[in-house]
Amino acid sequence: MADTHLAYTLALHKVVAPDPAENACWSPFSVASALGLVANGARGLTRDELAVLLLGDKSGDLTQLGATLTRAGVLAEHRDNEDEPVIAVSNTLWTDESVEILASYVDELGRWSSGKVREAPFRTAPEQAREMINVDVAKTTRDLIQELIPSGAITDETRSALVNALYLKCAWRFPFTDSATRPQPFHTPGGTVDVPTMTLSERVGYAARDGWQVVGLPAIGGVEAIVLLPDGDLADVEPDLDPGTLAALLDAPKPTQIDLALPKFKVSLQTELTPALHQLGVRTVFTGDADLSGISQTALAVQAVLHEAVLEVDEKGFEGAAATAVLMRLASMPTKSVRVNVDRPFLLAVRHAGTGVLYFLARVTTP
Repeated sequence: MADTHLAYTLALHKVVAPDPAENACWSPFSVASALGLVANGARGLTRDELAVLLLGDKSGDLTQLGATLTRAGVLAEHRDNEDEPVIAVSNTLWTDESVEILASYVDELGRWSSGKVREAPFRTAPEQAREMINVDVAKTTRDLIQELIPSGAITDETRSALVNALYLKCAWRFPFTDSATRPQPFHTPGGTVDVPTMTLSERVGYAARDGWQVVGLPAIGGVEAIVLLPDGDLADVEPDLDPGTLAALLDAPKPTQIDLALPKFKVSLQTELTPALHQLGVRTVFTGDADLSGISQTALAVQAVLHEAVLEVDEKGFEGAAATAVLMRLASMPTKSVRVNVDRPFLLAVRHAGTGVLYFLARVTTP
């Protein structure tokens, strides 16, 4: 499951954030949760295309995917003297009263983290439905994502929305010292600029292999942030990063005394994933041929897939939020002591150590 998760992550990353010279951040966890729940209610070619994206094989085990993501939604125990880590996950199927959801799908949804069905007046009051969903997402994400669904996204055609929301806040196991943060040069694609840079001298995970330096920064709750710093230009090597290499890099760090200089940063992304999914072969679910009969006897198709993510890293730890909304319409309607100085573009992955599931994947080119 870890290998297929990384393959899906890289495939979608390359189309969601194709320009390696620009900042980007998205949540493989959130998108996989939302699409995985859609796939659980899909049949035939509709299911096969989603399973190939998420699991690499149309016969992939969606039940195992759900179990893995649910496990990643639970953090490890922390000691009494440590800051309590926080994770909040919600999986909600919002549906118009005119659409009857199958009891079997309600049961399946209930096996996922905080899975539930709620009514929203998509047909009679679409703006009210939008507000209800956005308020619920904002509550889960601690107001980091306040308008996942923009004005006009819910139309007269919309009948349901399957929404995943994620919030994660963890303190470093070895915090950076606030007073040590100083402006230092960072070599952006547009030139060198001074950015607030944190420093840490500690024994943490480190590896140098395959043209990358890798630093593993443990956080409270069984979460870790892994800095992937290329020896050369990120724009030259990121497009060639494959799942096998990424897996080897993420697992490579060994305890080493290092002196780390890492910029503080905040990155975010708001995007519609529909074109990216089309590019990766997920097409039938958006058409009149969609088969979501495992969700409802009402003929449904996906109208759009919306995603937003934000991740902030500072001296104390990191805080991130993400949400994914799969809007659905009636299928008959038309659709659309090694010195590591992170002073140049890099990748940062935040993952659940026990499962390898990536909560966030960020590219930082301009902190």
